[in-house]
Amino acid sequence: MNSRISTPRGHTSGVGGESPCPLHEFAMALTSSPRGARLARRLVSHRLDSWGHPYGGRVNETLALITAELAANAVRHGHVAGRDFHVRLSQGTDAVRVEVSDTRTERVPVLADAEAPGEAESGRGLLIVAGLATGWGVTPRDGAPGKTVWAELRLA
Repeated sequence: MNSRISTPRGHTSGVGGESPCPLHEFAMALTSSPRGARLARRLVSHRLDSWGHPYGGRVNETLALITAELAANAVRHGHVAGRDFHVRLSQGTDAVRVEVSDTRTERVPVLADAEAPGEAESGRGLLIVAGLATGWGVTPRDGAPGKTVWAELRLA
């Protein structure tokens, strides 16, 4: 079931030095399925447009792609039967941050090398995220088992 969630946080950004209260915030739980991953990308893009980052603009396109990669990873590598994944989007004064949380604690993503994995059909998602985002990382999930993979994009 898809539902909005509330995620209290102390701050929204490590890169941009954000204030404790984001200017905008959106969070939702989504079904851990390919459909849920597609919906996450669309919802983030729609929300960014409503916040003044139009479809087709740098911020919207970049964060939609980052969200698609992180959500696909959550569905493929972080799926636990019967558990949703969560998406949180927040904007401060100088950066936008997207967070994707799942319930798999033991499978933490690592960007080992900057080379694409040859002829493999997967393994490029975090390389794309690292290339597009101002910063990204993995943290333990607040208040629940699992992890949160986040990425930030500076505005301007």
